[in-house]
Amino acid sequence: MEHTPEHDVTAAPPESPVHTIGTDHMTVMGGDAASTIAFYRDLLGMPLVLEQPNLDAPELTHLFFDTGDGRILTFFVGEGRSPRPYRGAGNVHHLAFSIAPDSFEETKTALDDAGYGFNEFDRGAFHSLYTQDPSGLVVELVVEKYDFPPERRGEVLALAHEKRVEAGAGYVDDEHMQAALSELGLDSEPRFEGSAPTGAGVE
Repeated sequence: MEHTPEHDVTAAPPESPVHTIGTDHMTVMGGDAASTIAFYRDLLGMPLVLEQPNLDAPELTHLFFDTGDGRILTFFVGEGRSPRPYRGAGNVHHLAFSIAPDSFEETKTALDDAGYGFNEFDRGAFHSLYTQDPSGLVVELVVEKYDFPPERRGEVLALAHEKRVEAGAGYVDDEHMQAALSELGLDSEPRFEGSAPTGAGVE
């Protein structure tokens, strides 16, 4: 599988009139409060840090969860709501959250014990579990295979992209990540090695 990029890929900031400095929060249209809290707080371990009415639609409740690094995920919830995700343009395809490598097996056990099915894939640059929240939204739980400073992630991925294009490969894999990390003077030894299908082409 080969893919020739159609766009410029670089970690350098673009010449744009606005420059964001990080993710403040993401908001999702959720289902009911109880099942949302049971999944995100009680299963995935995200503290519920704020609850208030939706300021634009007071009949709905606005739940704020800390995803683990101070970045916030919020939901608009209400009784009797059962939204189903729609994957057209402008809609959420899935949410992805980081988990620690040493909790990977425990995470699979916890999902299984709670009745949530999951799929496991090696995505080349990282390793992932895919499940669904109570409203049907796909949630990806990601383990970074390599240990490098989070603030250099864009730099690492952009260089790994360059390496995969040079190799004529269809997607970034371990060899491209290792070459990029080595060139940047970062540790290129994997800290996590799982056994799973590549998942290439999986929806």
